[in-house]
Amino acid sequence: MVVLDITEDSLRNYPKVLLHDHLDGGLRSETIIDIAGEINYQFLPSYDPKELESWMLATADQGKLELYLEAFTHTIAVMQTEDFLFRIAEECVIDLEADGVMYAEVRFAPELFQQNGLSLTQVVSSVLRGFESGSDGKEITVKAILCAMRSTTRSLEIAEVAATFAGQGVVGFDIAGPEINFPPRLHKEAFNLAHEHNVAITIHAGEAAGAEYIEEALQIGHASRIGHGISIRDDIFVEKSKLTLGSIASLLVRNNISLEICPTSNIHTGIVEVMEDHPVNTLLEAGFQVTVNTDNRLMSSTSLTNEFLQCRNAFDWGWKEISEVTSNAISHSFLPPSEKDKLSMRLKSWEDTNGISYQRMK
Repeated sequence: MVVLDITEDSLRNYPKVLLHDHLDGGLRSETIIDIAGEINYQFLPSYDPKELESWMLATADQGKLELYLEAFTHTIAVMQTEDFLFRIAEECVIDLEADGVMYAEVRFAPELFQQNGLSLTQVVSSVLRGFESGSDGKEITVKAILCAMRSTTRSLEIAEVAATFAGQGVVGFDIAGPEINFPPRLHKEAFNLAHEHNVAITIHAGEAAGAEYIEEALQIGHASRIGHGISIRDDIFVEKSKLTLGSIASLLVRNNISLEICPTSNIHTGIVEVMEDHPVNTLLEAGFQVTVNTDNRLMSSTSLTNEFLQCRNAFDWGWKEISEVTSNAISHSFLPPSEKDKLSMRLKSWEDTNGISYQRMK
């Protein structure tokens, strides 16, 4: 059987799963400009779509998380009404489906979209309706993860909203924003509430801060997934060509905790300089539950297809590795087992049709 070549087109057609994607980091530039005109927002650096995309990328690619976050001022500004939130959520699903994503968990911080007086319930309801509309008639499912901003004090309130909407399109709870000086323990009460209401928890940890934030996310935050978690590389040691895991790294592997790795974003925030230096391949080979994600598609000018293509080029990934990280994403999604099984069957069917399962068995 002829095995399908790995190209940009074949990767786009591959049925992918995305677990770490920010709604306010993935807007279409045309939509930002359009809404800015409607609300008379006059602070965009450019009103030309291509120029705005270039500015977003240049702003994100400054080698520091705090600078990376500056561009969100403009996207958040155009996400302050129910209609605009609906539109942006709907377009998000359409864009992901066009990239071959069959399932996605898209996260957002409801508290950021209350500048015009929307309630948290209105914010969440508008986004969920947009997700539903965007997926209508398409072979894609999109669920929401609610984020609390780790630098504010509203996490308990956001966790309560996540619990209220659990089973209605919200599948998880997270904290996001500047990491250093805002460890998970500051939001312990919120994590406890989410955990008690059976809301799955993923925590941004070990992106800009050290591996101790990852440990705290596990021990205090009840996290079953870690957003980024890239600093775990500091707890992996090489002795005589043999990898040895430190205590925190061992804890991740032993407890089957998934890492939501976002390679391009990590380059832009200065965690690694070039893709070839990224530890994603080392982590995969060392037995970590690696998934590959986009983080912010607009700011990093990326897609899940592009993330896989970059890993292919940098680490010579074949379908085996791409299938492994996709299967990991299905396994660690915040879906019930029956829904995970459907995704696995769809993945297997596509791979069988294209000779990929044959290659994996060799």
